[in-house]
Amino acid sequence: MKKRKDQMTSNERMQAYFEGKEVDRLPAMPMIDSVGPRLIGEKNRFKRLSAENQVIVQKQCYELLGLDGLSIEYGLHGIGQACGTVLGDPENCAPPVVKHVLDDLRDVDNLDPECVLRKNDPWIDMCATACEMLVEQMGDTVGTSASLTGPLTAAASIYPITKLLVASRKKPELVHKLLRFSTDALIAVSEEFAKCGVDIFICDPVASGDIISEKAYRELVLPYTKELAPAIHKHGVAMGYHICGNTNKITAAMLESGCDMLSVDVKVPLLSAKEIAGSVVPIIGNVDPINTMMLGTPEEVREEVLRNIADCADSPNGYIVSTGCDIPVDAPVENVLAFMDAVRECGPAKLGSGNYKINSDK
Repeated sequence: MKKRKDQMTSNERMQAYFEGKEVDRLPAMPMIDSVGPRLIGEKNRFKRLSAENQVIVQKQCYELLGLDGLSIEYGLHGIGQACGTVLGDPENCAPPVVKHVLDDLRDVDNLDPECVLRKNDPWIDMCATACEMLVEQMGDTVGTSASLTGPLTAAASIYPITKLLVASRKKPELVHKLLRFSTDALIAVSEEFAKCGVDIFICDPVASGDIISEKAYRELVLPYTKELAPAIHKHGVAMGYHICGNTNKITAAMLESGCDMLSVDVKVPLLSAKEIAGSVVPIIGNVDPINTMMLGTPEEVREEVLRNIADCADSPNGYIVSTGCDIPVDAPVENVLAFMDAVRECGPAKLGSGNYKINSDK
């Protein structure tokens, strides 16, 4: 195990950084939901077996990497699963949908809004229990977030995405009924997690510009997403927001969600994200999870991390070094280590400052 060379805990770093004080290095949160179990020698299914296993993965990954946030993955299909969507149980990847609960969109009124509550859903109960355990065991050292889906992706976990997109043109009133249900469910789920004292990270990949238009985003996604932030903020926790793929045309619109942090994928240049959103919220991103983290070499990881820091470290409201999306389960462990090593090369750091010296003693 590589010894970390941080001089501050994650909590100390995050608090001081966003107060404008000098810290030992920039905050860093590589997305390790998929690769996390493998980093500690386990299969992906391991973390789905119990709250205790989820906690083991997060604690050991923190010890290995020193990343600035722990994450419990409720997942993209959590809402659908609670409603009756059947998921697979593969050993070493995220569970796929086997059968959606809705075959006919006209049955949307038959969905039970209380099925997603912790008292009724074993999966959210397990995830929320893991959050509570991490807050109790690690809360003095590092923060925890719960990773949830956004309204459109939640709807796609209930009704197949291809049918959903067709229906958005041919049966828009039924699609909006489903989005209404999905949003209400997400508000309920967000509050269940927020009450545990963890931040909420919303990821809505079906809302990507690679899938829907800017017009569709403003009609089908943004109005519903804007309802999440007030429900989250009333519990005194923050909301991060991520949409996969090309979101260049909707970066400004994403800020209207009320998010506290904006995460961008590799298709969004950090310079562009900084120009559009940097004066409003911290920017998170965006080392390429496929071509660099999975297929690249440690040196290529280092080069991209340093390039991203050069581009975005001076963002006025802060920059959190991260990947553009979740690191694939097959990414080499040495590449994940190289990511954090590269962040540590640049220091000390200060909010809004881009003047970093490369430390020769890595």
